[in-house]
Amino acid sequence: MSKILIVEDEEKIARFVELELMHEGNEVTKTFDGRSGLDKALEEDFDLILLDVMLPELSGIEVLRRIRQKKETPVIMLTARDAVMDKVAGLDAGADDYITKPFAIEELLARIRVALKKRVVSSAKVEEPLREIKIGPVTLNEDSHEVKVNGERLELTNREFELLHVLMINKDIVMSRDKLMNLVCGYDYMGETNVIDVYVRYIRTKLDDRFGIKFITTVRGVGYVVRAN
Repeated sequence: MSKILIVEDEEKIARFVELELMHEGNEVTKTFDGRSGLDKALEEDFDLILLDVMLPELSGIEVLRRIRQKKETPVIMLTARDAVMDKVAGLDAGADDYITKPFAIEELLARIRVALKKRVVSSAKVEEPLREIKIGPVTLNEDSHEVKVNGERLELTNREFELLHVLMINKDIVMSRDKLMNLVCGYDYMGETNVIDVYVRYIRTKLDDRFGIKFITTVRGVGYVVRAN
């Protein structure tokens, strides 16, 4: 049995999801605003949180940011918005997945099962030795989760770091958008592949434009690559 927190201001939706989750054998707690949802998430230990983006008192994105300062509980965002930038904001804030309302309950339940399974697998992993990767002026340190260019630290979000990491460990290999999406967001990810284009643009703004280099190369019709030379 999993312990799940629903933070959703539309009480009918919250009740409907609660009944379905209880039918699946889960223990469910509901809150209807961002403030009480944040308090509940920090006070108790949940296996998963369903978090609406548009909430009174505190937005879902702000609730997620504050949760991530304390906990790594899996979070699936519920949102009526379908703009790529809103999804990127949620993922950058630390969301594990998102689903756009209105949604089919079967899809939501499937995503919950995947997130819970990933949590179990992650907790059972044995830590592998971490390393430093250097390509040209760019150095990525897996241990400290830092990227430096000619010794100067580059500030990246978690998703930007993960994408750059994948490209660097696969240097000289052209990576398709689909493969990058799978490696960065997980094989169960069901969002649009143009999210990868958004992240690449962010990295280029911070890396290429700032330091006057061309680090990530676009291969038209295929994807992206980082060249060793």
